Amino acid sequence: MKLVSQTPDPDSKPFPFEVIRQPSFKHLLALTAWCDVYFQPNISLKGFYPLVALPKPWVVSHNNWYSRTNGSLGWQDRLKHRLLRWATNISVSQAVADHLAVSSTVIPNPYQYEVFGLRPEINRDHDLMFLGRLVSDKGADLLLDALAQLKHQGLTPTLTLVGHGPEEANLKVQAQRLQIVEQVEFLGGKVGEELVQLLNAHQILVVPSRWQEPFGIVALEGIACGCVVVGSEGGGLKDAIGPCGVTFKNGNVSELSILLEKLLTQPQELQRYHVHAKDHLIQHHPTTIAKQYLQVFEQAISGSC
Repeated sequence: MKLVSQTPDPDSKPFPFEVIRQPSFKHLLALTAWCDVYFQPNISLKGFYPLVALPKPWVVSHNNWYSRTNGSLGWQDRLKHRLLRWATNISVSQAVADHLAVSSTVIPNPYQYEVFGLRPEINRDHDLMFLGRLVSDKGADLLLDALAQLKHQGLTPTLTLVGHGPEEANLKVQAQRLQIVEQVEFLGGKVGEELVQLLNAHQILVVPSRWQEPFGIVALEGIACGCVVVGSEGGGLKDAIGPCGVTFKNGNVSELSILLEKLLTQPQELQRYHVHAKDHLIQHHPTTIAKQYLQVFEQAISGSC
């Protein structure tokens, strides 16, 4: 395996395979001639050109939408969609596969199983957690509104927000306006074992994205750490959540608050989703995903795709 990247590497991080950075076009042609499968994680128009001169089995994995932010298609998007008819396609979720006008094998994303897992020694005594960028698309403000609705019903669960972003100041003002400051804690960005311990201390991970997520690895991380996940249903997030949580219509605060109220007041509901976690996570283990990719590569080489 050889990995080609158009970005420099300021850290010179070692990898267990050869990494070629910013090759010349001549070098890229030589690498194309060498390979058995030409693989692209998301189609790159710049990276497609060597295949015009040297056709090879071409496999593309799709981890995002090929469209503008408003859903329209630019000329680059239209060209990418047209070119994919000559590729063997892999999509990270059924929603992404449905977005394409060509057939595509659905292979989900893996998660870092060696990092995210249960810590039985940690007391799971916190209620709700948000993990993500503090930007409008991620919907943390919707979760604050849902918290205010729950307070009007006499429920005052705790909420921990983990992440940085330009909306942090606005979210703090919103919490004050909704009179839920005493319930909300902003912790900033957390990674590694510190993040794992935080997830293990919470009952429910909420992923209230406004936009349609192509997938949602954060849901897998929460499930691996023992959380039940509540997330928006549009896009591929529901695939990541699977049977280990519940979904609500994107942007629907009332529906979100109803789901949270049920989970917070009926502990048996939480257990109902926990029982599926092990089987669901096996489907997202790196070894499981690698085997599925290898099968697609072999089919592309044999021409059976």
